[in-house]
Amino acid sequence: MPAMTASAIELPVTADDHRVARYAAAAIALSVAEAALPSPLPGVKPGLANIIVLVVLARHGWRDAAWVSLLRVLAGSLAIGQFLAPGFFLALAGAVCSLAVLALAVALPQRWFGPVSASVLAAFAHIGGQILLARAWLVQHDGVFFLLPLFATAALVFGTVNGLIAARLLALPQGSTPS
Repeated sequence: MPAMTASAIELPVTADDHRVARYAAAAIALSVAEAALPSPLPGVKPGLANIIVLVVLARHGWRDAAWVSLLRVLAGSLAIGQFLAPGFFLALAGAVCSLAVLALAVALPQRWFGPVSASVLAAFAHIGGQILLARAWLVQHDGVFFLLPLFATAALVFGTVNGLIAARLLALPQGSTPS
């Protein structure tokens, strides 16, 4: 009988993979740092990692932005000890809804729609996905919808601020750092 030998599967790693990994690492770091910030209300966070997703969307397209966003949710939840906890699923629902809206937003005329409008749309989708999942799974009562005005206001404010930061970063030449 022939001896069994272990064989390794080698996957080619491209420059695109390295780029996505760098962006994802930055988004994960922002997510972990944000998790340490105090929150006035559970679920109200600035979503700083979404700035990275917006920059990737504008510079490299939706596919790379989706990878960065989903890797951020997965690795960020592992880093803060929330993997498969309700917070992970809420973050995942928000990210998926946000990515779906961003897939549509990239088709909008760039003359009138830029990083700020994309950020606000994504923030509303993110909170909408989270509220719907919370209602369906965690808080099986329509009272959860009374939080919608508060969350919508936070989405508008943070979406606008994150979009402005992303626009500023996108105005810089690639490879430079803001001063």
